[in-house]
Amino acid sequence: MTLTATARSIPGTLRQEVVIDGVHRLITDEPVRLGGDASAPAPHELFPAALASCVSTTLVMYARTKGWDLGDVFVAVSYDHRSTPRRFDVSIGLTGHLGDAQLARLEKVARSCPVRRSIEAGFEFAETIGTTHGAAARQLATAGDAS
Repeated sequence: MTLTATARSIPGTLRQEVVIDGVHRLITDEPVRLGGDASAPAPHELFPAALASCVSTTLVMYARTKGWDLGDVFVAVSYDHRSTPRRFDVSIGLTGHLGDAQLARLEKVARSCPVRRSIEAGFEFAETIGTTHGAAARQLATAGDAS
């Protein structure tokens, strides 16, 4: 399964309109110190957000299959984007009454979230750049829109 995200710059700003699989839209921006308006998350801030939501969702889905009551699920991800290698610290809190064996299993489940697996597997990039005009520019701009 291929996922697609397209970004379109909003003229006169550092904001980007991002379309994910032609369905979901979000805006990114940069902090004021970098010339943005700080009106939305910066792109690199979405990385730990994706990991936190993936861990939480993975735990909830697993618990549903087992009939376990996790209570409230809290996942905090601290991401050091300046270190080499990059570092994530993941803290998970559950308010449900769970035994040691359940917690041990949930720890393994949390490590299996698809975003974490993707990060651990590594990435390859294939990039192209060119100028577009007229119809070609409009086609690229709407590539993420649903057909």
